[in-house]
Formats: sequence, structure tokens, C-alpha cells
Amino acid sequence: MNSELWIEKVSRQVKGVFWSRTAQRIKVVVIGRNISEGLLAKLILYGLLTIVAYLYLQPILYMISTALKNLSDLLDPTVTWIPRVITWDNVSDAFRGLQYMDALKNTAIIAISCSLIQVLICAMTGYALAKLSIPFKGLFTALVILTFLIPPQIIIIPLYVIYSKLSLLNTPFVFLIPAFFGQGLKSALFILIFRQFFKSQPLSLEEAAKLDGASTLRLFFGIMLPLARSACLVVFLFSFIWYWNMYYEPQWFLAKDFTPLSIRLDQLEDVLNPSLLGQRNTIENPVTEGAKMAAAFLIIFPPIIVFMFLQRWFVTGIERTGIVE
Repeated sequence: MNSELWIEKVSRQVKGVFWSRTAQRIKVVVIGRNISEGLLAKLILYGLLTIVAYLYLQPILYMISTALKNLSDLLDPTVTWIPRVITWDNVSDAFRGLQYMDALKNTAIIAISCSLIQVLICAMTGYALAKLSIPFKGLFTALVILTFLIPPQIIIIPLYVIYSKLSLLNTPFVFLIPAFFGQGLKSALFILIFRQFFKSQPLSLEEAAKLDGASTLRLFFGIMLPLARSACLVVFLFSFIWYWNMYYEPQWFLAKDFTPLSIRLDQLEDVLNPSLLGQRNTIENPVTEGAKMAAAFLIIFPPIIVFMFLQRWFVTGIERTGIVE
């Protein structure tokens, strides 16, 4: 009898140890040794990332879905995401209405050339403000910040008058010249990015180069600029996207011949329906929503491809580049 009680007691202890260890293992798997390593934390994190990804991708998915719908699917409220009949007529109409290849060439010329110029000029300016001993350097830095705070609408009319007198309207030089002098789109922000990057570099690099007889230009182009590859990539991508998507400035300066994609998109309805030119506010627009969405997707498609190829280095550059001291 005593042996049976002892065996039953031992079995209970074994079962208790077993269930205790099992519960501990489940706890480690679900919660983790640290709260950030457990399955529950990962599920919450993936759920939040999925929600954020959907918020960002939903406009693009809606754009693609609408671009592939015919008129009957667009008017049918029961058709939301997947069209009954996939049509490419909207894409062809958008391609024709945008004059896509010509507008793409104009936009690429402005975006790529101005971005490359901004990278070089802003890097030189940022290096001068960070490392060189120049008079009134603090004042110049404050003036750079001030140019970033001034809205472009305030100076657009004086710029228009100047470009008109110089016969630069409807040419890419209305953006190339300001970029060359450090006054392109968001140049002040890019100068501050480079300034903070160069200020974070150790003085020993400059001192060693100067002991070897390197001049300031050789020090910048031979040592500092190669070290700033991550900052250059960040500035180039930001500048490229801003120039690609800009609308306000081209509307003033490039409204006739040398028109980018943003202006062509605004003129799409008039091109596809010349009989209704100037009557947008007085008559219902007959241009389908599908053609508009197809045109919008054709415009954003090249930057998406560029970012897909450069996103790994872009994220690395963001981590290594700061604008806060």
C-alpha cells in the first residue's frame, strides 16, 4: 500500500515537472525570453507592417485595377478590385494622350541632370560649411536655412520675369541654372545633410592628407566625396523624386514646348477630347477614370523601378546620414 502511494506521488511529481517544463517552453515560444523575440511580438509586428504596407500599396493597387477596367466595370458598383474583362485600351489611350516617350525624355533630362548637379554642388557647399574656415560661416548657414523656409510662390513671379528676359522659358535651363548655383529644389535641405555628414568625419583624415601635401580640392574629391557615397545616394534619390514629381514650377516655366509628364497629365483630358477644350467646369468629363489612372501609373512607374534597384543602398544611406547634431 505504501509502495502504491509512493508510486502515485512520484508520478504526480513527474507529471507536474513535465507540464511545468511544457508551459515554460510554450511561454518561451509565445512570449520569448525577451518580449521582442516571442511569437506574439512577431505576430503583432507583422500585423502592423501589413497594415502600413497596405496603406501605402492600396493607391497603387487601386490605380492598376482601375486602369485595367472597361467602362462597364467602372460604372458597375459590384466590381471593386478585379475587373470582369481586362482591357489595355486605357493604357494605350494614356500613352497616346501623354505623348509618353517625348514627355518621358523631357522629364528624365530635368530630373537626372539637375539631381547630379545638386549632388555635386550641395556636397561642395556642405563641406565648406562643415570643414573650411571661412568668414561669417554661421551667417551663411542661417541664410541656407532661410532659403528653405521661403515658399516658392513668393519668388515665382520675379523668377518668371528674369527667365523671360533671358529667353530661358520652355527650356531645361530654368532648372539647371538654379541647381548649378545651389538654389534648386530643396537644395538647402541637401546642403544641411552634407554639412552634418562631413562634420561627423574625424579631423585626422584631413590632417593626414594635408601632411601629404593635398590641396583642399584634392582632399574633397579624393577623400571626402568618396566617403560620402551614402549621403550622395540619399540626396540623389530625394532630388530625383522631387524633380520628377514637381508640378508648380513647370506649370509656370515649361507650359508650352518642353513639357514634363506632370504637365502632360494635367493636359490629358484636353488632348483626348479636344472638342471640350476649356469646358471642364461646364460639362461632364467624358474621359474615363481608367485612362487617368493608367496615365498616373505610367508616370510613377520609372521612379518605382529606380527605387527598387537602389532601395538597399538608400536605406543604408539613411542610417549613416543625419541632419541632427
